[in-house]
Amino acid sequence: MRYFLKLAVRILTGVMAVILCTLPGAAEVLKVVVNDTIQPISAEYISRAIDEAHRRNAQALLIEINTPGGLVSSTREIIEKITSSAVPVIVYVTPTGGHAGSAGIFILESADVAAMSPGTAAGAAHPVTLIGPVQVKPDEEMNRKIENDAAALIRSVASRRSRNVEAAEGAVRESKSFTEQEALAQHLIDYVASSPEDLFRQMQGKTFKRFNGESATLDLTRQAVVPFGMTLKENILDTLMDPNVAFLLLAVGALSLYLEFNHPGAVIPGTVGVVFILLAAFALNFLPTRFAALGLILGAFALFAAEAKFATHGVLTVGGIVLLTLGGLLLVDSPIPEMRVHLVTALAVSIPLGLITAFLMTIAVRARRNKVVTGAQGLIGQTGVAQTLLSPEGKVFVHGELWDAVATSSLPPGQLIVVRRIDGLTLQVEPLGATSAAGTPAPAIL
Repeated sequence: MRYFLKLAVRILTGVMAVILCTLPGAAEVLKVVVNDTIQPISAEYISRAIDEAHRRNAQALLIEINTPGGLVSSTREIIEKITSSAVPVIVYVTPTGGHAGSAGIFILESADVAAMSPGTAAGAAHPVTLIGPVQVKPDEEMNRKIENDAAALIRSVASRRSRNVEAAEGAVRESKSFTEQEALAQHLIDYVASSPEDLFRQMQGKTFKRFNGESATLDLTRQAVVPFGMTLKENILDTLMDPNVAFLLLAVGALSLYLEFNHPGAVIPGTVGVVFILLAAFALNFLPTRFAALGLILGAFALFAAEAKFATHGVLTVGGIVLLTLGGLLLVDSPIPEMRVHLVTALAVSIPLGLITAFLMTIAVRARRNKVVTGAQGLIGQTGVAQTLLSPEGKVFVHGELWDAVATSSLPPGQLIVVRRIDGLTLQVEPLGATSAAGTPAPAIL
C-alpha cells in the first residue's frame, strides 16, 4: 500500500511539473508597441498588456514607444498601472528617429528599466491643460499650478526609480529635450541599445530598483519575445481617435444626411449619415475640440445649398470649400501637430465634397423646376388619336393607353387630338387640326 501511495505521489508530481512547464507565456517577455499619441485607447492597451503579462507569469513586459505626447489623464493612468505592476516593465524608445515627447518621457521615467535606441530623443514635457473636449486658456496663476503639478509627478516617478530628478524636472519646466546620449549621461535612462536583444544582453546580471524600493535582476537573453497586439475593438477605436479620420467621418456623415433629406425614404444615406456622425462625435469627445469649427462646417453646407438656388457661377461653392477647410483645420485644437487635422486632409475632403454637394443640389433644384411628365399632370398637353366617334364622349388613345374622353365638338374616329384637362379618369380634349385617312387610326405617338 505504501508503495502505491509513493507511486501515486510521484505520478501526480510529474503531471504537475509538465503542466507548469507547458503553461502559456511561462518564461517569456511580452511586447507591446505604442506608435501613436497617448490617449484613452493607448492607456487601455497598455493596462491590458500589464494584466496579461501578470496572468501569463511573464518575466517582463517590453513597451516599445514612439510618441509625440498626448493627454495628461491617459498618461497618469498608464503611470499608475506601470508603477503598481507585479511584472517588471521595460520602456524602450525606438526606432531610430523616434521620440518620447511630452507624455512619453513621463512613461519612460516611470518604467523599471528605461532605454533608448540610437538616434532617438525624449523630453519637451511642458503641460497644456485640457478639460474634457475643450482646451482651456488658463491665467498665469493656473499655469503655475498646472506646471507644478506636472513637475511633482515627474519628480515622484524619477526619484522612486533613482534617476536624475533635476534633469527630469527640467523637461517639464523648461521643455528641455534630450538625445539618447544626453539622457544616459544625465541618468534619465539606464541603457542605450540598438535592439531589444542588445538591451537584454546589457541588462543581464545587473540590478534595478522597483517602485516599491526592492532591488531585482532579470535574465532575458534566452527568453522568447511574444508580441501582444491590440484587439479589434482597440484597433477600431484607435483609428477613430485620429483627428483626420474624425473630420472625414463628420463631413461624409453630413453629406449623407443631406442626401437623405433631399431623397426621403432612401434609408441608406440616412443610416450611413447617422452612424458616421455618431462615430465622429464619439472621437471628438476625447479630443480637444473647438465647437465653433462645427459652425464653420455647417455654414459651408449652407453655402453649397445656396449655390444651386441662386446660381452664382461657383462663388458660393468656393466660399463653402474655404469654410469647410477652415472648419477642418480648427476642429481639433491641440498643441501636438499629430493631434490636429492636416491641411492636406482638409483640402482632400473639402474640395471633392464641395463640388459633389453643389452638383447634387443643382440637379435637385433643376428637377423641381422641370415640367411634370408623370402622373395625371403629365398627360396635359399630350397628343393622341380618337379611336371612336366623340359626340362629344368617346374613346381616345393617348400615351399608349385607351382613355374615356369628352370633346368640345363632335370628332370622327382617327382625328388627332390634344389633352387640355383631366377630370377624374376622363380627358377633356380638343382637335389638333389634322385628320388621318378615314376610318384608319392615326399613330398615338407623334
